[in-house]
Amino acid sequence: MRDLAPMARFGGLVASDLRDVTADAGALDSAGFWAVAVDFEGRTVCARFGDVRRAPAADTDADRAAAWHGPDRAAWTTSLDRGAYEAGVRTVRERIAAGDVYQVNLCRVLTAPLPVGAGAPPPDIDALGAVLALGNPAPYAGTIRLPAHGVEIATASPELFLRRDGRTVESGPIKGTARTADGFLPKDEAENVMIVDLVRNDLGRVCATGSVTVPALCAVEPHPGLVHLVSTVRGDLRPGAGWPELLAAAFPPGSVTGAPKASALRIIGKLETAPRGPYCGAVGWVDADRGTAALAVGIRTFWIDRGGPGRPQLRFGTGAGITWGSDPAGEWAETELKAERLLAVASGVHEASGRTLR
Repeated sequence: MRDLAPMARFGGLVASDLRDVTADAGALDSAGFWAVAVDFEGRTVCARFGDVRRAPAADTDADRAAAWHGPDRAAWTTSLDRGAYEAGVRTVRERIAAGDVYQVNLCRVLTAPLPVGAGAPPPDIDALGAVLALGNPAPYAGTIRLPAHGVEIATASPELFLRRDGRTVESGPIKGTARTADGFLPKDEAENVMIVDLVRNDLGRVCATGSVTVPALCAVEPHPGLVHLVSTVRGDLRPGAGWPELLAAAFPPGSVTGAPKASALRIIGKLETAPRGPYCGAVGWVDADRGTAALAVGIRTFWIDRGGPGRPQLRFGTGAGITWGSDPAGEWAETELKAERLLAVASGVHEASGRTLR
């Protein structure tokens, strides 16, 4: 297998020349440009790169995408099948009825083996990132490739976890998903408002008193193949609060856990049968020199797992927010809706601009 050099790609920027890798979030308050990946379970990888520049004109998505050979579309398996997932929805509703929790984001992890040999190039997460850019463009798309550190992530995330500009911090929780704007249910808006309250409380732990506001509530935002309800929560960090304090207060993202967060996490631990890994974690960049950053919630996210025996595995997560008003079959359908386009894109069978992505 050819050597895959460490790199990261966010928007039009490409980072190379790896200098440091650390699990200490405090490093993000120092200097330099950092790529950041935090697993849902809390494993943190911060990688500082010495060379950050605009991608050259010759570095096109189409050229890089040509190197991607995805898994067979029929090869995907799920950590929770339909019966188990719908049973989990019913269990969450029972816990809501008992007063233990108000909402739980219930997720499953999909896995497929990647083709190797027989003329196929070694799986390169940057090539998959290019495929996603062509077939499912997203505002917080990004790629981090650190093979020696077990991090190979490509995200087409539509959701902002944390943005920083100096001392101002902003989050953009998504709750509510439908194929079209007229398909939202009453529970979607209620769910969004519930999570906005949670995010306000999270940021309130590290922001100056009275500075946390909600500039936008339940705005309809279109994305490829679906629409979301998106809100904005903003605040000003109090003196002395840096990245360690901010992540401790806000992680894991409220939109992919539930409310109250601690109770939701306990239920998630009992019902989900596979670790989420980068899915529902945080993926993005921090420019410590300029005091700016954008971390996405790790949804619509693929990662390569080379840790087990046999062929490398491509993984992808999908889930839905469960409330008292949830219908088990409807929530399963929401997880399918969120996954169908992305799996087709990654497997090379989704057509964009009149051609099949291969």
